[in-house]
Amino acid sequence: MNDYPIATILGGGGFIGRYLVRNLTKKNYRCIIPTRSSFLKGYLKTQAPPGAIEFLDWNMNDFSKIKSAIENSDIVINLIGILYENRKQKFTKIHVDIPDIVSNICANTQVKKFIHVSAIGANSNSKSNYQKSKFNGEIKALKNFKNTTIVRPSVVCGVEDNFTNLFSKLSFLPVIPIVNMQYKFQPILVEDVANAITKIIEVKNNEGKIYEIGGPKIINFGNIVKSILKIINKKRLVFEMPMQLAKIQSSILSLLPLPPILTRDQCEILSEEDNIVSSKNLTLKNLDYKPKDVEQAMEKWLWRYRDGGEFAKKS
Repeated sequence: MNDYPIATILGGGGFIGRYLVRNLTKKNYRCIIPTRSSFLKGYLKTQAPPGAIEFLDWNMNDFSKIKSAIENSDIVINLIGILYENRKQKFTKIHVDIPDIVSNICANTQVKKFIHVSAIGANSNSKSNYQKSKFNGEIKALKNFKNTTIVRPSVVCGVEDNFTNLFSKLSFLPVIPIVNMQYKFQPILVEDVANAITKIIEVKNNEGKIYEIGGPKIINFGNIVKSILKIINKKRLVFEMPMQLAKIQSSILSLLPLPPILTRDQCEILSEEDNIVSSKNLTLKNLDYKPKDVEQAMEKWLWRYRDGGEFAKKS
């Protein structure tokens, strides 16, 4: 295995990571995955040859433990991100400090490329702390290490996602409130994100560039929720909740010790620019890659929410 290229993947056991690791091991990469819970990531080793995946005990408070792994890597990829803050995890620590520290380590090594996964909408002028932190993380990485490439996906969907599955679970409600039903997404399958990152690794002279990646269709918030309900055969009333009411409700619910359905910060995101690929940066077209249709694909995993399961007749 020593002659194979090495990739250190922060967040390698997460949603995007498991698909990316599979891609890289097929290309004979040795993948080092820093994690604080390696006993929960054993499933990754079932999809690669023996020795292709190595777990490294690590928590985000001690980067000395992963410095050696980064220094000996050809490629470093950061997939770590959070959708909302809690008592232990803050946007600045996760989205700014991690890429800042990792890119600084890369700058003093022979690392060929650092790929930092951010998000469409990253903006220093956003009212959303999530989007501002994503942007600030990009700036740190690009400034610290010249061989940094930024990837900004739209909403990522797949079997394990927190988007299509969430609204499928909410179908127990007779009425589903949506904030800004006209807000546009360009959802992309997690497999396509992993494939895009794999191609970005292989492309030459894209250091310092930003890729914005989305699926083949732009769809608004209300329509994608209706599409989810249609797939799972649930007839529910979908209506638009006033933004101000949503902000008040999210502020109150944030006091509960439960994962939020919608945070106040996410309300700010929904009040700003649509979550779609712009014309300002590189896209999947520059990779000569065509993503699959999310609405067609999500039927493969959402059938489990139908009454009667997979063999239930669709209305």
